[in-house]
Amino acid sequence: MDIAKRVKERRTALGLTQYQLADLVGTAQTSIQKLEKGDTKNPRNIESLARALQCTPEYLRFGIGENSSNVAPGPTIKATAPLISWVQAGAWSDITEIKAYDAERYMCPVNCSDLTFVLKVQGISMEPKFDEGDLIFVDPEAECIHGSYVVARLDDDNQATFKQLIIEGGHKFLKAANPNWPEQLIPINGNCTLVGKVIFTGKSL
Repeated sequence: MDIAKRVKERRTALGLTQYQLADLVGTAQTSIQKLEKGDTKNPRNIESLARALQCTPEYLRFGIGENSSNVAPGPTIKATAPLISWVQAGAWSDITEIKAYDAERYMCPVNCSDLTFVLKVQGISMEPKFDEGDLIFVDPEAECIHGSYVVARLDDDNQATFKQLIIEGGHKFLKAANPNWPEQLIPINGNCTLVGKVIFTGKSL
Protein backbone atom coordinates (compact mmCIF):
# COMPACT_ATOMS: atom_id res chain seq x y z
CA MET A 1 0.00 0.00 0.00
CA ASP A 2 1.42 3.43 -0.95
CA ILE A 3 0.80 6.90 0.49
CA ALA A 4 -2.14 7.49 -1.86
CA LYS A 5 -4.01 4.44 -0.60
CA ARG A 6 -3.14 5.15 3.04
CA VAL A 7 -4.47 8.70 2.83
CA LYS A 8 -7.70 7.55 1.20
CA GLU A 9 -8.07 4.70 3.71
CA ARG A 10 -7.69 7.04 6.72
CA ARG A 11 -9.97 9.70 5.19
CA THR A 12 -12.69 7.12 4.54
CA ALA A 13 -12.33 5.58 8.02
CA LEU A 14 -12.86 9.01 9.58
CA GLY A 15 -15.90 9.75 7.42
CA LEU A 16 -14.31 12.74 5.69
CA THR A 17 -14.88 13.94 2.16
CA GLN A 18 -11.97 15.25 0.10
CA TYR A 19 -13.32 18.77 0.60
CA GLN A 20 -13.48 18.37 4.39
CA LEU A 21 -9.96 16.97 4.54
CA ALA A 22 -8.74 19.84 2.38
CA ASP A 23 -10.35 22.33 4.80
CA LEU A 24 -8.59 20.72 7.76
CA VAL A 25 -5.23 20.65 6.03
CA GLY A 26 -5.59 24.16 4.59
CA THR A 27 -5.28 23.20 0.95
CA ALA A 28 -7.48 22.77 -2.11
CA GLN A 29 -9.64 19.71 -2.80
CA THR A 30 -7.74 19.18 -6.04
CA SER A 31 -4.54 18.66 -4.03
CA ILE A 32 -6.17 15.85 -2.05
CA GLN A 33 -7.54 14.38 -5.26
CA LYS A 34 -4.08 14.35 -6.87
CA LEU A 35 -2.58 12.82 -3.74
CA GLU A 36 -5.12 9.98 -3.66
CA LYS A 37 -4.65 9.35 -7.40
CA GLY A 38 -0.93 8.90 -6.82
CA ASP A 39 0.11 12.03 -8.73
CA THR A 40 1.75 13.50 -5.60
CA LYS A 41 4.34 11.22 -4.04
CA ASN A 42 5.86 13.48 -1.36
CA PRO A 43 3.33 16.09 -0.10
CA ARG A 44 4.88 19.11 1.62
CA ASN A 45 2.01 19.32 4.12
CA ILE A 46 2.53 15.80 5.48
CA GLU A 47 2.41 16.99 9.13
CA SER A 48 -0.96 18.70 8.65
CA LEU A 49 -2.26 15.67 6.77
CA ALA A 50 -1.25 13.35 9.60
CA ARG A 51 -2.97 15.53 12.22
CA ALA A 52 -6.17 15.69 10.18
CA LEU A 53 -6.09 11.94 9.55
CA GLN A 54 -5.26 11.13 13.19
CA CYS A 55 -2.13 9.16 12.45
CA THR A 56 1.61 9.74 12.23
CA PRO A 57 3.55 11.14 9.26
CA GLU A 58 5.59 7.92 9.31
CA TYR A 59 2.47 5.87 8.79
CA LEU A 60 1.42 7.94 5.78
CA ARG A 61 4.91 7.85 4.25
CA PHE A 62 6.03 4.32 5.04
CA GLY A 63 3.07 2.45 6.55
CA ILE A 64 4.73 2.13 9.95
CA GLY A 65 3.58 3.38 13.33
CA GLU A 66 0.08 4.54 14.21
CA ASN A 67 -2.52 3.44 11.69
CA SER A 68 -6.17 2.61 11.31
CA SER A 69 -5.81 -0.62 13.28
CA ASN A 70 -5.14 1.24 16.55
CA VAL A 71 -7.01 4.47 15.92
CA ALA A 72 -10.76 4.01 16.29
CA PRO A 73 -12.87 5.76 13.65
CA GLY A 74 -14.40 8.97 14.98
CA PRO A 75 -18.00 10.10 14.59
CA THR A 76 -19.27 11.01 11.15
CA ILE A 77 -18.13 14.55 10.37
CA LYS A 78 -20.97 16.89 9.47
CA ALA A 79 -18.86 19.98 8.67
CA THR A 80 -15.78 21.95 9.64
CA ALA A 81 -15.85 25.30 11.42
CA PRO A 82 -13.21 28.04 11.82
CA LEU A 83 -11.58 28.89 15.14
CA ILE A 84 -11.98 32.62 15.75
CA SER A 85 -11.15 35.07 18.56
CA TRP A 86 -13.55 36.38 21.17
CA VAL A 87 -13.14 39.85 19.68
CA GLN A 88 -14.20 38.52 16.28
CA ALA A 89 -17.17 36.81 17.91
CA GLY A 90 -18.15 40.17 19.38
CA ALA A 91 -18.09 41.74 15.92
CA TRP A 92 -20.72 39.75 14.02
CA SER A 93 -19.92 41.32 10.65
CA ASP A 94 -16.36 39.99 10.86
CA ILE A 95 -17.54 36.40 11.35
CA THR A 96 -19.51 36.33 8.11
CA GLU A 97 -16.43 37.45 6.19
CA ILE A 98 -14.10 34.65 7.34
CA LYS A 99 -12.73 32.79 4.32
CA ALA A 100 -12.15 29.05 4.15
CA TYR A 101 -8.40 29.22 4.71
CA ASP A 102 -8.17 32.27 7.00
CA ALA A 103 -8.45 30.24 10.20
CA GLU A 104 -7.67 26.87 11.73
CA ARG A 105 -10.68 24.62 11.26
CA TYR A 106 -12.16 21.88 13.42
CA MET A 107 -14.41 18.96 12.56
CA CYS A 108 -17.97 19.21 13.89
CA PRO A 109 -19.78 15.88 14.38
CA VAL A 110 -23.27 17.39 14.79
CA ASN A 111 -25.56 19.13 12.33
CA CYS A 112 -24.76 22.82 12.05
CA SER A 113 -25.19 25.79 9.73
CA ASP A 114 -22.52 27.20 7.42
CA LEU A 115 -22.06 30.12 9.83
CA THR A 116 -20.93 27.90 12.72
CA PHE A 117 -17.62 28.91 14.32
CA VAL A 118 -15.37 27.68 17.13
CA LEU A 119 -14.15 29.52 20.23
CA LYS A 120 -11.62 28.46 22.85
CA VAL A 121 -12.99 28.89 26.37
CA GLN A 122 -11.16 31.53 28.42
CA GLY A 123 -11.24 31.98 32.17
CA ILE A 124 -13.09 30.06 34.89
CA SER A 125 -16.57 31.61 34.88
CA MET A 126 -18.07 28.47 33.26
CA GLU A 127 -16.29 25.84 35.40
CA PRO A 128 -16.86 23.04 36.21
CA LYS A 129 -19.09 22.52 33.17
CA PHE A 130 -16.50 23.99 30.79
CA ASP A 131 -12.77 24.24 31.42
CA GLU A 132 -10.37 26.85 30.11
CA GLY A 133 -9.08 25.70 26.73
CA ASP A 134 -12.20 23.70 25.82
CA LEU A 135 -13.50 24.22 22.29
CA ILE A 136 -17.12 25.30 21.87
CA PHE A 137 -18.93 25.16 18.53
CA VAL A 138 -21.33 28.08 18.17
CA ASP A 139 -24.17 28.13 15.62
CA PRO A 140 -25.72 31.59 15.03
CA GLU A 141 -28.73 29.98 13.33
CA ALA A 142 -29.62 27.59 16.18
CA GLU A 143 -32.51 28.65 18.42
CA CYS A 144 -31.50 29.94 21.86
CA ILE A 145 -33.96 28.80 24.53
CA HIS A 146 -34.04 28.64 28.32
CA GLY A 147 -31.04 26.66 29.53
CA SER A 148 -29.05 27.03 26.31
CA TYR A 149 -25.36 27.82 26.55
CA VAL A 150 -24.85 30.89 24.42
CA VAL A 151 -22.26 33.34 23.18
CA ALA A 152 -23.46 36.91 23.57
CA ARG A 153 -22.21 40.41 22.87
CA LEU A 154 -22.72 43.05 25.56
CA ASP A 155 -23.10 46.61 24.30
CA ASP A 156 -20.34 47.94 26.58
CA ASP A 157 -17.77 45.32 25.62
CA ASN A 158 -15.80 44.82 22.42
CA GLN A 159 -15.68 41.03 22.73
CA ALA A 160 -18.17 38.25 23.25
CA THR A 161 -19.00 36.44 26.48
CA PHE A 162 -19.98 32.82 27.13
CA LYS A 163 -22.82 32.10 29.58
CA GLN A 164 -26.04 30.10 30.09
CA LEU A 165 -29.29 31.72 28.99
CA ILE A 166 -31.95 31.84 31.71
CA ILE A 167 -35.54 32.87 30.88
CA GLU A 168 -37.93 33.18 33.81
CA GLY A 169 -41.12 35.17 34.22
CA GLY A 170 -40.57 37.08 31.00
CA HIS A 171 -37.08 38.14 32.09
CA LYS A 172 -33.78 37.02 30.56
CA PHE A 173 -30.40 36.61 32.21
CA LEU A 174 -26.91 35.39 31.38
CA LYS A 175 -25.73 32.99 34.10
CA ALA A 176 -22.22 31.88 35.00
CA ALA A 177 -21.82 28.14 35.64
CA ASN A 178 -19.18 28.68 38.32
CA PRO A 179 -21.05 29.07 41.66
CA ASN A 180 -18.12 31.11 43.01
CA TRP A 181 -18.11 33.60 40.15
CA PRO A 182 -18.82 37.10 41.57
CA GLU A 183 -21.31 38.16 38.89
CA GLN A 184 -23.69 35.19 38.79
CA LEU A 185 -26.46 36.80 36.73
CA ILE A 186 -26.32 39.50 34.07
CA PRO A 187 -29.79 40.90 33.26
CA ILE A 188 -30.62 41.18 29.55
CA ASN A 189 -32.61 44.35 28.98
CA GLY A 190 -31.70 45.55 25.53
CA ASN A 191 -28.01 45.70 26.38
CA CYS A 192 -27.09 42.38 24.81
CA THR A 193 -27.15 40.56 21.48
CA LEU A 194 -27.18 36.77 21.35
CA VAL A 195 -24.55 35.78 18.79
CA GLY A 196 -25.25 32.05 18.76
CA LYS A 197 -25.96 28.83 20.63
CA VAL A 198 -23.29 26.32 21.71
CA ILE A 199 -24.14 23.08 19.91
CA PHE A 200 -21.06 20.97 20.67
CA THR A 201 -17.98 21.02 22.91
CA GLY A 202 -14.64 19.29 22.67
CA LYS A 203 -11.18 19.20 24.17
CA SER A 204 -8.14 20.63 22.43
CA LEU A 205 -5.20 18.30 23.05
